[in-house]
Amino acid sequence: MNTPRLFVAAAHKSSGKTTVTLGLAAALRARGLAVQAFKKGPDYIDPMWLGRASGSPCFNLDPHLMDGAEIDALFARESAATDLAMVEGNHGLFDGMALDGRDCNAALAKRLGAPVLLVVDVRGSTRGIAPLVRGHLAFDPALRIGGLILNRVGGARHEARLREVLAHYCPEAPVLGAIHEQPLLAVTERHLGLMPAAELDDADERIGAIAQAVAAAVDLDGVLALAHNATPATAASAPVRTSLPTGERMRIAIARDRAFGFYYPDDLSALQAAGAELVFFDALTDTRLPTCDGLFVGGGFPETCMDALSSNTALRTDVKQAIEAGLPAYAECGGLMWLSRSLSWQGRRVPMVGAIPGDAVMQPRPVGRGYMRLRETAAMPWPGGSAGALLQAHEFHHSRLEGIDPGVRFAYTVERGHGIDGRHDGLLVHRLLASYAHRRSTGRDGWAPRFVAHVRQCSRNPLAHAA
Repeated sequence: MNTPRLFVAAAHKSSGKTTVTLGLAAALRARGLAVQAFKKGPDYIDPMWLGRASGSPCFNLDPHLMDGAEIDALFARESAATDLAMVEGNHGLFDGMALDGRDCNAALAKRLGAPVLLVVDVRGSTRGIAPLVRGHLAFDPALRIGGLILNRVGGARHEARLREVLAHYCPEAPVLGAIHEQPLLAVTERHLGLMPAAELDDADERIGAIAQAVAAAVDLDGVLALAHNATPATAASAPVRTSLPTGERMRIAIARDRAFGFYYPDDLSALQAAGAELVFFDALTDTRLPTCDGLFVGGGFPETCMDALSSNTALRTDVKQAIEAGLPAYAECGGLMWLSRSLSWQGRRVPMVGAIPGDAVMQPRPVGRGYMRLRETAAMPWPGGSAGALLQAHEFHHSRLEGIDPGVRFAYTVERGHGIDGRHDGLLVHRLLASYAHRRSTGRDGWAPRFVAHVRQCSRNPLAHAA
């Protein structure tokens, strides 16, 4: 039986679709429904909010980093035991990198058999909204746009006029909700989008307020009816999860706190499936690393916690000594910043761990943003790869690594993107690999089992670490 599913998209970015999606997820969860959220594309922050609103981890569906079969399998597996699967798109409904649209939201909605609920920012529009919606309805006849959510409506008269116009010109896409402009619906943004929910003490209260506003303005029964009208998806059944490997498990310490939270939940599962025991720690308050065989520090916003991170001298010292003693470690973006010598932001500079011979300096504009294409070099220490192997990843960073030791080695050359210096990424120091690239453990890039294999190799030969 196909799980009811819905694809929440927008005519263009910044239309409020994340707010609408998390409001719907929380409102329907409050009705007692089990809601599974998904997010299209490479994103960490929106999924944090969506996971919090739905009560279960949100999973990313990324046509650039996953093949179609993996998307089908992940969607089927994670939505199988739920009442509603809800996918939030990225950018506009038909936006994508490919000219033929094969990577756009509409293509993914069709693949999943999910009817589209289109969020339309109606500020400053009345009759002019009709050609915008009409164009979306006509652009891809194979796509089903089953309903509209009007967002940022100016008032009762504005809403009445919009409903009249759309009922006349676009009757096949009924208006299922009209959300008026309200300050409480605004979620604080930062340079990469929304502020992570983990940084806000009142995140649950905000989600609750948004859920109430959405429930009051949206026909939830109509939304559910649309979801129940989904067509069969590509994947007919959910694949069985593979059993965990037997034998000694490698303990991998992972920083997860207000500063570091950019982890894909299926990547963490892939680490466990490869034989890792995950041990989480707080880089702001814990004074020692947990007993571990390896270290993983993902991305986040360490600059917003730079004083607390710098003040935790005991942990900084412990981590530096562990890396210099040969502890295998992997760091992405924010993790790279923390492991550097220092971090500079807003005219201030504070010491960091000091394991990386370079200084992280925040910039006013993005340094690297978007998908990356990398090639492994012969220096890559993880088993299972080969020099010249192509990798797809993504980056989102406003910092630059400066004052790098000229003798440092790199695991990747950059063919698309920026990385550390525009030509290289994946800095190698001792047994640490630190990069601005965010990798996703998929069939195209099994970084998680390779890292666990690297940790296992190092545990068997603890004294032979790279210089």
